[in-house]
Amino acid sequence: MSPLREALVLPLLFLSVALLGGLRVGADVRLLPPPASALVLAVLTIGALARSRALVLERFLHHTRSPLENVSGAVAIATLLAASAQAFSIVTPDTGLLHVIVSVFFVVQLLTTLAGVRDRMAMLRSITVLLGCAFVLRFVALESLYAPGRSVMKRVMTALLEGVTLGAIDYVPAGTATGYIAFVVLVLFVAGLVLLDWSPDLARLGPAPARGGTTALTVVDAGSVEQSPRVWHPAEPD
Repeated sequence: MSPLREALVLPLLFLSVALLGGLRVGADVRLLPPPASALVLAVLTIGALARSRALVLERFLHHTRSPLENVSGAVAIATLLAASAQAFSIVTPDTGLLHVIVSVFFVVQLLTTLAGVRDRMAMLRSITVLLGCAFVLRFVALESLYAPGRSVMKRVMTALLEGVTLGAIDYVPAGTATGYIAFVVLVLFVAGLVLLDWSPDLARLGPAPARGGTTALTVVDAGSVEQSPRVWHPAEPD
C-alpha cells in the first residue's frame, strides 16, 4: 500500500463517513454519536473483513514496520472502526422496537457472514447488499409510510401495522436530506473498503548465479521470504 493512501486517503475517507454518518437533518440539525449496538456491529465488521482477507491487518500493524508506520496503520484501523459504526448507525432506526429488530438482524447477519464467507469479493458484496437493503428499508419504505402529509392509504397501512404490533412500532422520520446523506455515506464507506490494500505481493523472481551453476529463486509473498534453490549441472564432456 502506498504511504499516501494509508496515511491520508483512507483516514480522510473514513473520517468523512464517521462525521456524516452521525448527521441528522430534519426539523433541526443534530450530530449523533454511534450507539453501543453500532460499535458491536463495527467490531464484527472488522473481524469479517479480516477473516476474508479484505482487510489484511499485517499491512497496517506489524513488527517489521517502523513505529511511525504502525501509528499510521493504527489510525487507519481506528477510522475504519468509527466509519463502520456510523455506516450501520445511519441505516438503523434511532429508537424504539425497530432499532432493536434491525440491530439484532445485523448482528445475526454479520455473525453468519463471519463464519461462512472467506472470499474478499464475496465479503464486499455481502456488506454492500446488507447496507443497501437496510437503506431501502429505512429511507424508502419507512420514510414513505411515516412521512408527514401522507395519503389516506399510507395512513391506513400505518394504522394496521401499529395495530398488529400493539403500538410497539413508533418511527420518527429522519427527513429527506438525511436520506441523501446516508446514500453518500454508504457509497464512501464501500469505496473505502475497496481501497483497502488486500492483494498479496507479486512474486519477484531474482535469479542469482551461484557456484557450480546454482540458481537461487527467491519468492517474496506477503512479507515472507522463501528460498527454493534449483541446481543445474552441465553435461559431462564426452
